[in-house]
Amino acid sequence: MSTNLPKKALIAITSHSAKFYPDGGINGAFYTEILHPYLALTSAGFTVDLASETGTHTIDPYSLTSQFISGDDVAIVGDGEHPINKLLNGGVKKASSLIADDYGMFFASAGFASVYDYPTASVLQSVASDIWARGGVVAAVCHGGAIFPGVKDGKTGKSIVDGLELTGFSTEADKLAGVLDKIHDDGVLTTEESAVKAGGRYVAPPAPFDDFSVTSGRLVTGANPFSARSAAAAAIVAFEAL
Repeated sequence: MSTNLPKKALIAITSHSAKFYPDGGINGAFYTEILHPYLALTSAGFTVDLASETGTHTIDPYSLTSQFISGDDVAIVGDGEHPINKLLNGGVKKASSLIADDYGMFFASAGFASVYDYPTASVLQSVASDIWARGGVVAAVCHGGAIFPGVKDGKTGKSIVDGLELTGFSTEADKLAGVLDKIHDDGVLTTEESAVKAGGRYVAPPAPFDDFSVTSGRLVTGANPFSARSAAAAAIVAFEAL
């Protein structure tokens, strides 16, 4: 690695939480989409901060079910002293307190809630734009790509994903999850729609919930919660190649 970028990553977290699911449950940040990148990055020697636009967050209860939590994750979820849980319980920064120059990588975690606040999360968008402008890596998993239309390339004025291949939670997957009508009724875009709006060339996973990630130079994206590990690993490879 020849770059002088700091080996420090920012994992962005959605601030949004509201009644969302057909059963009346609330949405929020998806736990493993924070946990898995955190574990991968820290294991690779990165220092990691967590931040949301408002400094607040709610973990989506759905993300703590056995569909998503298994293996070693079960013990971590129940361990209040684990570093990720200590950060989540008191160490999530407000975006306006961040110094963008401190970071060499931006990683947008997600959850269905992200499509509601990431499109207008102007401070997080600015931090990601700054990291990109300095030659750093910008990554997202699942619905995290909802932030991309507002992450601009200072040279072109367009989104950093303009013309690049990327993936993310597909509109088909939103339909299969039973939430597509809710998203559209609320007047927000799906992640796939956001990618197209930003000028990106959306690539769907072979099947909606397959582990699938795409690297386009310094842009790395993962398709769904099951892609958080592979997207983080690919982001690390992209960073080390700078």
